[in-house]
Amino acid sequence: MNRSIEHNSDQSRFQWVEDGQLCVLDYHLQGDVMAITHTGVPAAVGGRGIAADLARSALETARARGWKVRPLCSYVDAYMRRQKGAYDDLRAD
Repeated sequence: MNRSIEHNSDQSRFQWVEDGQLCVLDYHLQGDVMAITHTGVPAAVGGRGIAADLARSALETARARGWKVRPLCSYVDAYMRRQKGAYDDLRAD
């Protein structure tokens, strides 16, 4: 699905509202490294690919801005691995 994920840089998160439920991917920026700390999708709207859309949006934003990514969130770490190398260049050492 194509969602227009919002990058709320003031709160260091990517967000989407689905059926009135706020879904988020939180991060903090350390220099040019985006440390992704949490992805949260309420159970009521789970299973719709929202977390994947949040992750993809965050990773594409990082790529566009020249940031590296430290996936501290287990979901985003697994998402990056499932993409068969598409985001390997973004991983911070």
